[in-house]
Amino acid sequence: MKQLTLFKSSLIALALASSSASFAESFAITHATVHTVTAQGVLENATVVVEDGKVIAINPETINADSIIDAKGKILTPGLIGSMNQLGLVEVSAVSRSRDASDKKANITFDASLAFNPRSTVIPYSRKGGITSNVVAPRGGDDMFKGQTFVADLSGEFDSVRMNNNSVVIDLGAKSKGSRALSLQNLQFKFEDAVKELAKANKKTKNAKDEKEAKEPSREAQIINALLAGEKALVAYADRATDLLALLKMKEQFSLDLVLVGAADAVLIADKIADAKVPVVMTALDNLPGSFDALHVSLENAAKLTQAGVSVALTVNGDTHNLYQLRFHVGNAIANGLSRDTALASVTANVAKAFNLDSGTIAVGKTADLVLWSADPFELSTKVSQMWIDGKEYSTQSRQDALRDRYTTPSDMPKAYIK
Repeated sequence: MKQLTLFKSSLIALALASSSASFAESFAITHATVHTVTAQGVLENATVVVEDGKVIAINPETINADSIIDAKGKILTPGLIGSMNQLGLVEVSAVSRSRDASDKKANITFDASLAFNPRSTVIPYSRKGGITSNVVAPRGGDDMFKGQTFVADLSGEFDSVRMNNNSVVIDLGAKSKGSRALSLQNLQFKFEDAVKELAKANKKTKNAKDEKEAKEPSREAQIINALLAGEKALVAYADRATDLLALLKMKEQFSLDLVLVGAADAVLIADKIADAKVPVVMTALDNLPGSFDALHVSLENAAKLTQAGVSVALTVNGDTHNLYQLRFHVGNAIANGLSRDTALASVTANVAKAFNLDSGTIAVGKTADLVLWSADPFELSTKVSQMWIDGKEYSTQSRQDALRDRYTTPSDMPKAYIK
């Protein structure tokens, strides 16, 4: 009987041990210069406590954590967020069989997250730039709707897609064949028709004896309805001021959650964009017009829009393989008038707000995507000291590092043979 009791006790102890092992280890980062990107601003000599992938305390009276990391005064920021690129969908741009971001038949229902490759070699390389998550945008096909964005972290894990079908991407503006007017007209008609159909459906449901009699809308209609309900954002590529104004008008008419991308002429109507509370996703390095729609690009545009009250999110202009350089782009924006605090927000909190992400700031309850820097994140010589994604530490070693080591390690063998 005594042996049976001991056996039962052992089983209980094993079960408790297994249960506790399923929870992530808690840790505290102490003596850090914390850029919260919230109303708290910058906290000197601060402590951040993380448990189960979330920030659970900032500057607690007592530290209760499994491990403590002494930052020694280094800068701690939220992980940078990339946006509007094809990370994980394109491995080699010149090799068609490694490209999954577009399809001629793609339309508003296109969910490219199904092809996302978390083991892409571009992902660890991008982590070196302090990027912990990314909003991926498909390129679509012939339809003006290019598909839907999805959000992935840069852990490289197979479950790294955090959110699919996040927002709807549309491409408007100049056409090589045809008129931009038709796209704007078709978009207006789609929303008008959807509003009418919703009204009819609601009327039928009220009159129906059984709600099951109401016909379920098509997949396309469901997505349009989600846009009208504000459940999804309409992410619109457009540059010319007239196109931007048409989109602002539709936002007001249909109560859309609108995000503008590119928006080269945004500086001409910055006050209207600010009044409408519409964020702008743009690159900081455009300073030469690439088309008649982009005659007003300038290195100072990010600063000018911010000063006008527009929420600006900076990106690398869809350049998937150079996402690593995002912080350098931000540094150029700072050199052209953007304040440092606003610059950090442009690749963290502003992106998170535009795409409804649970990250981008260091605050209690937020996802613990954190980066500890050797110095100022926007200086060329600065490196990532440590990085945490969803509260778990990840390396910044990449294929490029392995190749460098392989071909520079002294050896009697030919350099190509060093592994």
